[in-house]
Amino acid sequence: MLQMIDRLGQLRGKVLTMANLVEKALDGSVRVLACQDELEARRVLDYEDAINTLEVETDQLATELLALNQPVAKDLRFITAAIKINSDLERMGDLAVNIARSSIRGDHRPMDIDTTEIPEMARRVQAMVRDAVQSFESSDDERAKRVLVSDDGVDEIKNRMFAQLVHGIEADATVASVNVDLIFVAHSLERIADHATNIAEDVLFFVKGLDVRHHRTSIDGKS
Repeated sequence: MLQMIDRLGQLRGKVLTMANLVEKALDGSVRVLACQDELEARRVLDYEDAINTLEVETDQLATELLALNQPVAKDLRFITAAIKINSDLERMGDLAVNIARSSIRGDHRPMDIDTTEIPEMARRVQAMVRDAVQSFESSDDERAKRVLVSDDGVDEIKNRMFAQLVHGIEADATVASVNVDLIFVAHSLERIADHATNIAEDVLFFVKGLDVRHHRTSIDGKS
């Protein structure tokens, strides 16, 4: 029993270490987006290998726990959630790297993100990621619910920006290259928000036993 508790603690620690790296990669990619800093971009790219290594290690540990200990109840829910969160974190890391790469392309003028809602969108996504990670760290279902509520606002910003950027291309073809990269960045931010939402849903699953993936109205235990 003590060994099982220790191994669950190791699993939790690996997920949190990976989450910390993902947060750093996202924060760095947002800084690159703001100033096209190639040195900062290289730092973001360096996180990718560490995140990928942790993903493999976390998957292996979780699989061993399932195979060798036959966990039940909350322990089983926790391990299942950790496996899914692990996958979401790896994708978030990839998306943060994609944002950094898009922000330092040398074939056109720097992206003027202040003419769009990207800075506000980035702030909201960063807040969602922080809340999702902290909800996992502290088993805080209320913080997890806050992430779910925030997702719609990010989607609304993305939809407005897509319309604005496409209209800009139609009006002036010379901005096409920049606007396409901005559309790609907005899409990546929106996908990161989706993965943060997935993590929050998994926290609710292992803390409360609630599956709210396709029926958000049940986050308070009501349908």
